[in-house]
Amino acid sequence: QVQLVESGGGLVQAGGSLRLSCAASGRTLSSYTMGWFRQAPGKERDFVASIKWLGSITYYGDSVKGRFTISKDNARNTLYLQMNSLKPEDTAVYFCAARMGSYYQTKRGDDYAYWGRGTQVTVSS
Repeated sequence: QVQLVESGGGLVQAGGSLRLSCAASGRTLSSYTMGWFRQAPGKERDFVASIKWLGSITYYGDSVKGRFTISKDNARNTLYLQMNSLKPEDTAVYFCAARMGSYYQTKRGDDYAYWGRGTQVTVSS
């Protein structure tokens, strides 16, 4: 079992930047894919980005390509999401997630078995 704890959310003006962190514990992550999802009030959960822990293959949602960067620190067992050029429509609760097994690109949250509790990101106009 993997435990995930997000941090780094907050209030930022449009055009600004934030970096989210997700501390993982409980398992070594070499066979995992880690992802970020977000959910705005009244909307469905959206895929943001994912990274294969071993090999660092990344995959991004269309709305964040070129603005967000997913990365990891193997030694700290920590996942990051660097968010630049933030827009008001990026406002959401951001969740860290993990899935085990063979790597494939997916935007489906249901493919991920482990989830953090989320961190709020608010972008003001």
